[in-house]
Amino acid sequence: MKLRLTTLAALLLATPAAAGDVRLMWYSDGVEGAVIEDLVQRFMAENPGINVILDNVAYQVIQEQLPIQLQAGQGPDIARVTNLKEQADHWLDLTPYLADPDSWRTSFADTLDWMRPDGSDAITGFMTQLTLTGGFANATLFEQAGVPLPGDSATWDDWVEASAQVAEALDLPAAFAIDRSGHRISGPNVSYGANYVAEDGKPAPVDEGVRTFVGKLVEWTEEGRMLRDVWVSAAGSTYRAAAEDFINAQIPFYYSGSWQVANLSTKIGDAFDWVATGSPCGTVACSGLQGGAALVAIKYTRNPEEVAKVMEWLASEPVVKEFSERTLFLPAHQGVIAKGGLQFVSDDPHVQPALEKFVASSQLVAPAAQLLPPWKWANAYYGALVTRTSQVMAGELSLDDAFTRMDQDIADAVAQAAQ
Repeated sequence: MKLRLTTLAALLLATPAAAGDVRLMWYSDGVEGAVIEDLVQRFMAENPGINVILDNVAYQVIQEQLPIQLQAGQGPDIARVTNLKEQADHWLDLTPYLADPDSWRTSFADTLDWMRPDGSDAITGFMTQLTLTGGFANATLFEQAGVPLPGDSATWDDWVEASAQVAEALDLPAAFAIDRSGHRISGPNVSYGANYVAEDGKPAPVDEGVRTFVGKLVEWTEEGRMLRDVWVSAAGSTYRAAAEDFINAQIPFYYSGSWQVANLSTKIGDAFDWVATGSPCGTVACSGLQGGAALVAIKYTRNPEEVAKVMEWLASEPVVKEFSERTLFLPAHQGVIAKGGLQFVSDDPHVQPALEKFVASSQLVAPAAQLLPPWKWANAYYGALVTRTSQVMAGELSLDDAFTRMDQDIADAVAQAAQ
């Protein structure tokens, strides 16, 4: 196998794969680059007529350079992406090339629509992992402060109050933090009754559910309970995680998602005990928000039959199970989920129960949150949420002005897309 770290120039000038070759563009959050390399080597040993060229690239290349290639009718044969719906017109319908498309539909029934054009029944790829937003608690800090961890049915108010007691007792900078992300606060918004999607599929106006949770978040920030710098230290929709603050034991409660498990395990080690908490409850649900990355076939490939064989092998139940266990990711394969018994590869005793908690919490995702991963306008909504909420926290806007501008920002994004 040819393994290379692809440069920008090479990407822009990349030539199509030769007959029998399959170019696979891959980015990594953690250890999955080494895992996919091993899996690809094994695939080629079993399928000597197909040569897979694995291009390991930075996530920035996936976000910024791959779209340019796709618009030009170029690109790799297969790519790992997170921008699923907006680029779906560039994905290949694998259906005619799969040995058993019905099995594929069954195995990935809940997520196939995330990566297909609206109104289509195409099979374009599969989720390499699911992610789910949720919380983490520093159990050691709670124990030191003599504050019990809130239970499974605890509300956002319960978690913030308990965390504030810990922060006050131990003189910590803040009680909690949520990543600076419109995606990250959307599960909580839905838990208070928010619905982003109108009956016609277009964005609905900001509603009482959004107003309720965003109002709470602003209030907690003004009170010093939410770590203010996470949201006001950046502009626009720029993402900022609060993982390092949690890792450094500066906050007892952190709301992020399942993708942080490997990061926390690596960086915290045995410094303190931590647990995954699921998503706190609002007035109507205790919902997180799903997401993840997908491996998709590109319709500009010259070798669709070979691409389909690679995809089928990687999407098979035993390979998905192994990939999930080795990368500490949640699987999207229904067979793997139904059978359970995933043994995540880690010596850290915190990892297995944390991931099991996220698997259990995936059953609590509210219907309004389930609509968002395949929704075309989700990113427009997320961007407006984070930009305007952070401006309120910084004292630049009132809440009422922020909600008005959110609606306008989203409407502008829809109008721009129609041009």
